[in-house]
Amino acid sequence: MPLSNTDIRYYDSTVLRLPSDRRTAYHEQVDRLVAALSKKLHEQTDIKITKVVKAGSFAKYTILRKTSEDPVDVDVVFYISGRSVSQETLASLSQTIYDGLIKLYPNKSVEDFQIQRKAATVTFAGSGLSVDIVPVIEDPTRAGYGWQFDIHDGTRVQTCAPCQIRFVRERKNADPDFRTLVRLAKKWRNRVELKPLKSFAIELIMAHVLAKNGTAGSLEKRFRDFLLYIAQSGLKEAITFPENGNVVPTFPDPVVIIDPVCNTNNVASRISEAERKEIVAAAHEAWETAVFASTEDDIEIWKELFGPRFTVGESA
Repeated sequence: MPLSNTDIRYYDSTVLRLPSDRRTAYHEQVDRLVAALSKKLHEQTDIKITKVVKAGSFAKYTILRKTSEDPVDVDVVFYISGRSVSQETLASLSQTIYDGLIKLYPNKSVEDFQIQRKAATVTFAGSGLSVDIVPVIEDPTRAGYGWQFDIHDGTRVQTCAPCQIRFVRERKNADPDFRTLVRLAKKWRNRVELKPLKSFAIELIMAHVLAKNGTAGSLEKRFRDFLLYIAQSGLKEAITFPENGNVVPTFPDPVVIIDPVCNTNNVASRISEAERKEIVAAAHEAWETAVFASTEDDIEIWKELFGPRFTVGESA
């Protein structure tokens, strides 16, 4: 017998979803960091921070609770004004933020701070929370928009953190189980270690499947449909959304998933052809496992997809 919606919602609420008390604690920890870092940067640099936005999976409520294979990170976007998009680089901004973190936490190990492709990251040992400080040069002509840079190749993309949050919220309003399905997909992704398949890409693929298939069917079937879409399409068709309008540029990348808030940004641009094949093969195998688990009504088989903590009730 297939899993019921009650079964999956139980698993999501008791195992996958970040509890409200932990969310509150993370909010407070991030707020303290933001306030202290903003003050330090104001004292030591001429960087003008116009606003700070919590973004990513944390802000979209698609984040998983922390486990050994499910890290918890919060993206914090620092909107910066008065800098030239043509001359500014992420390297200089991130280095400034990195230096500020070092001065702010002089007793922390340097290993706790890293400069990533698009952010400076600080990790707190106590909570295990990682905070990515993402500098974005504000676009004064479009509210919420700005330019984000890549430290490795110097490329830049336009982004809108509040718009991306709103996109997921609107899909959740259209489908109350949307975030549950995203968390299921992210848990599967982490379980099989598909690192190239980023969280934002999962959200967008799930939104695309929702647009194609609607909300009919059980949660189990809809999760299987997510896997089946990846397996059957091979991720070879460009994914776009009504928000992109009628004119969308083409991209030469193996996987094309257009950012619904910026037509010039291919969210999946860093997925290589080899990684595309890996993702498709993993999805096909997972779909077959899910069908077999459903047919056999076997919780142990479902654990192959979601791990040993998969449960559907108090006695399961």
